[in-house]
Amino acid sequence: MAAHRRTRQRTAGAGPARTAAAIALAGATAATGLGGTAHAAPRPAPDKVAADVNRLYREAEAATEKYNGAREKADSAQRRLSALQDEAARRRDRLNSARNALGTVAAAQYRTGGLDPALRLALSEDPDGYLEGAALAERAGTRRQAEVGRVREQLREIEQLRGAARVEVKELTSRRAELGRHKKTVNGKLTEARRLLSGLTSGQRAAFTGGPSTDVGEAATSQTAPNPRAAQAVSYVRGKLGSPYVWGATGPDAFDCSGLVQAAYRSAGVYVPRTTYAQIDSGRRVPRSALLPGDLVFFYPGITHVGLYIGDGRMIHAPNPSAPVRVAPIDEMPFAGATRVV
Repeated sequence: MAAHRRTRQRTAGAGPARTAAAIALAGATAATGLGGTAHAAPRPAPDKVAADVNRLYREAEAATEKYNGAREKADSAQRRLSALQDEAARRRDRLNSARNALGTVAAAQYRTGGLDPALRLALSEDPDGYLEGAALAERAGTRRQAEVGRVREQLREIEQLRGAARVEVKELTSRRAELGRHKKTVNGKLTEARRLLSGLTSGQRAAFTGGPSTDVGEAATSQTAPNPRAAQAVSYVRGKLGSPYVWGATGPDAFDCSGLVQAAYRSAGVYVPRTTYAQIDSGRRVPRSALLPGDLVFFYPGITHVGLYIGDGRMIHAPNPSAPVRVAPIDEMPFAGATRVV
């Protein structure tokens, strides 16, 4: 989301702050004895509203990228935790099998272990056979000792897995709390933007949300992509023109800015990180003068917005909740850098 014009946004209520301001103004008019019918507070100038809404969109997008990063880390922690739990379950199954085997041997030994070995030798009808069996039993005892040692080692390994799982649970809990904070920030910014837009007339909102066409034909370019994968990424975003912006979305029917870029290269079999601040480091940096279709173009000092360059100074990007995926000039926002992924 950036400081650029968008399509029409649904209106919302003016909110308690504006109501309170109107009441306060009416009270002040009565107190000064001006008389006459009380008037509502004047609407802010459309240019001021547009500037404030664009600022809120930029702040919301910065929070969205932080949310995306936290969600990626939370998902990773969840995968690690699941893998640890699966491995611990396998180890417990092996441990239970080993314990059962030892229990069977111990029970048999208890049943036959009542006679002194010398007496059993004296009573044996086959002394040579008994001595051979005793030697085998001794070796079996050594093996059982090794089995006991393995059981103890398995117990230690399971406890280590449990410790690692506790660490992952703590990490996951922390990431989920972080997700909640960023989500609250994003929703707060977008709610305030909707409130400001609701104060504009329909004509003013149309002027604010107008912008470059999303027509596929007008997105044609004289430049060509440097390789088939970049060409596929460009083809993908062309096919998504008009798709709605939804923060945190990666397609196939809705996107935020970094989600659109990630989905475009995923369609070409190329992994691109989830967040703008990771995407800018995912390939080779290229100067603005050397841009080619398929390059990732970034905006604002905090690297909070990204689009996919399509040539001739234009990109396709997911702007903000007021506008769908569309074509826009790259000089529409403060340019921060570009990366060639493939």
